[in-house]
Amino acid sequence: MSRAPHIVPARTVARGRLQRAPLVIGGFLVAVVAAAALVSLLWTPYPANALDFAAQLQPPSRSHPLGTDAFGRDLASRILVGARGSLLVGVLSVSIGLGLGGSIGLVAGWAGGWLDEVLMRIADVLYAFPAILMALLLAAIYQPGIVTAMVAIGIAMIPLFARIARASAISVRTAVHVEAGRAIGATPRRLLLRYVLPEAGSPLVVQTSLSLAVAVLAEAALSFLGLGSPPDVPSWGSMLRDAQGFLAFSPWPAVVPGLAIVWTVLGWSLLGDGLRDVLDPKTR
Repeated sequence: MSRAPHIVPARTVARGRLQRAPLVIGGFLVAVVAAAALVSLLWTPYPANALDFAAQLQPPSRSHPLGTDAFGRDLASRILVGARGSLLVGVLSVSIGLGLGGSIGLVAGWAGGWLDEVLMRIADVLYAFPAILMALLLAAIYQPGIVTAMVAIGIAMIPLFARIARASAISVRTAVHVEAGRAIGATPRRLLLRYVLPEAGSPLVVQTSLSLAVAVLAEAALSFLGLGSPPDVPSWGSMLRDAQGFLAFSPWPAVVPGLAIVWTVLGWSLLGDGLRDVLDPKTR
């Protein structure tokens, strides 16, 4: 006798699609930015720093789809090149925060005791320095630039990743399967890689995506203040800085990079929310 096919209620299907919507939309928005960054490596409508004083503050047109800035530079070309810098600084800075912060948190949560106390107090001290203040400090010691901005943002993110990894390590440290691993002589390194790291993986992945949104904003803010990309390297933050004196004459030089920042931040944020819904069983 054949078994009747299992029918999934329409409400359940609709709920599942609704939960996946942020992941799909966020992934699409981020993919567009990544595609723009890759295209800029091979082609741009004009050289990003080419001056054309006969075409200053032009609105969007056939020759300049997104208009031009106060120096006649093509905004479409500068947006494409700026996407490359925004993604590069975001990914590398978050990698610094994830690598160092995740390692500190895992070791602190697993070891406990005085080592946990010392490591987390160091993380608390770093937490008191926002990315902009850290960039000012590093710029005073070295010099402003992309590397300075990247390191400053990465250091500012270490405490957040450390706390997430520490909480996961503490929750698994006394679990039955971990105690069984200790009983059979498994090394701490093997226990960390086999049990603790998978437990911390989901929240760290979600936080990575959300931190990328924060990194994009921080990079734009640092470039706006002159602490990020050098003048000869287009970035969305420096484009906003250059446009602030001409808003009364033409809004396009400020609107275009502003929309690019909103697009990218929204994409990473939606992607993080979507990953949380997929990876966290409590939200399924």
